Amino acid sequence: MNQADGLNPASCTAFLLAAFTLAGFCQAAWLGSACSRRFAVPLDAGLTWRGRRLLGDNKTVRGFMVMVPATALSFAALAAIVQTMAPHTGLWFGSPAGYLLTGFWAGVGFMGGELPNSFVKRQLEIAPGTSPTGRVAAAISFAIDRLDSVLGMLVVLSIAVPVPWRTWLYVLVVGPALHGLFSMLIFRLGGKARAA
Repeated sequence: MNQADGLNPASCTAFLLAAFTLAGFCQAAWLGSACSRRFAVPLDAGLTWRGRRLLGDNKTVRGFMVMVPATALSFAALAAIVQTMAPHTGLWFGSPAGYLLTGFWAGVGFMGGELPNSFVKRQLEIAPGTSPTGRVAAAISFAIDRLDSVLGMLVVLSIAVPVPWRTWLYVLVVGPALHGLFSMLIFRLGGKARAA
């Protein structure tokens, strides 16, 4: 899947939003389940830098366990459906297996995109699951919390396949709101301590 010709930015955006919506429902159900809590093992294994945790207790193995494979499967399933119904849609060219691999990397980018933000917060001594004090700092933190995963996904996806600049723009406008809705759903299902 490496041809940029014929890509439709709106179609690519719709595909990405649909795939991540499907994966998001899987992630919300998983994180809200009692079973997932057994895998709440911190990714940083308690390691520190400058006397502060690298990521903290909220970034765990369980977050990656479903979102990454669910994104991969969503990419492959949607590609198979779209290619059967309308083969000339302006999406990337490739087999469902190619979309599976691309979706896997997009899922890794989405989940991994949160890690630098968590690292910076720990170094600034902002406790996991909390916001910095002060209205401006809290607003900046809120915006970054919404954008980090989306940016991570777009960067990694752009390494795997060409992504039109307008798709970047559309996803950066709509993606954070969608991310916020799923954060609220996961909070309501008991999968996280706060709806952020």
